[in-house]
Amino acid sequence: MSEPAEELLAPPGTGARQGWLTYELLGCARHGHHLLGRDTARIRPEDAMVVREYDGLRWHRCLRCDSWVPLPPPAAPSRERLPDLHEVDVPLRGRLLRDRYVLRLIALDRLLHFVVLTVLAVAVFAFARERQSLSAPFFRITDALQGALGGRTGRSGDGLLGEATKLFDARSSTLWLVGAVILAYGLLEGVEAIGLWLARRWAEYLTFVATAVLLVPECYELAHRVTVLKVLTLVINLAVVVYLLFAKRLFGIRGGERTSDTGWSAVERVLPGR
Repeated sequence: MSEPAEELLAPPGTGARQGWLTYELLGCARHGHHLLGRDTARIRPEDAMVVREYDGLRWHRCLRCDSWVPLPPPAAPSRERLPDLHEVDVPLRGRLLRDRYVLRLIALDRLLHFVVLTVLAVAVFAFARERQSLSAPFFRITDALQGALGGRTGRSGDGLLGEATKLFDARSSTLWLVGAVILAYGLLEGVEAIGLWLARRWAEYLTFVATAVLLVPECYELAHRVTVLKVLTLVINLAVVVYLLFAKRLFGIRGGERTSDTGWSAVERVLPGR
C-alpha cells in the first residue's frame, strides 16, 4: 500500500466517531455487497486487498462498506483471475455517498415544488380562460358564506369578496403572464430535481443560484409578516445554500470538488483488515 498504516482510515462503522449505521451499510442493505472474485478461478497474492483464501473459503471485501464476506470458491468460474483495477467500477462511499443521499433529499423537495407550481399554473390558466362563466356563481356562493359568518355582503371592497373582485377584474394578459411565470419556475424546479437526483454538477450550481436568489424576496416577506411557513421555508433554503456552497465546494471553495473519495484511492485509504 502506498500510505503507512497509521495514516489509513478505519472501515466505515468501526471508528470512534462512527455510528452503528452508516451510509455504506444502508447502500449495501439496499443493493447488496459489492464483491470481486466470486467468478474467478485463481486468487493471487496481489489480490489480498479485496479477496483472500483461507481454510477452504474465500473472504471477499465489499468495496462499499469494507465488510469481509466468506463464500465458497465458485464451482464453475467464468474467468481465470480478477480484472485489472482500472476495469472495476468502485461504488460511491464515504462523503460522496453521504452527499448522494442529501442531494436526493433536496431533489425530492424540488420535485414537490414542481408538482405544486405546475398545478397552480394550470389553475391560473383555467381561471383566466373561464373566469367570466365562474364570476356569477363564485360571488353568489361566497357572498352567502360571508353573510352567514357575520361579515359584510356585496362587493364592498373589503374581506374575501374584495380580494376576489380584484382577481376577477384583473386583465387577462396579466393572468396569463402570472401563470406563465409560475409554470416557468415550476419547470426550473423540475430540472433541478432531475439533475440533483442524477448527481450532476451543473444541477448543484443551478440549485444554488436559484435558491440564493429566492432568499431576497423571502426575507422581504418576513419583514412585513412573520408566519411559521415562511420561517420554515427560509430555514430550509438557507440550509440548502450553505450545504451546496461548503459541503459540495462550489466555486472552488475548500479546494473545489472532492476527488479523494472516488475510485480505488478511496478503497486504498481504508484499512483492509487482516
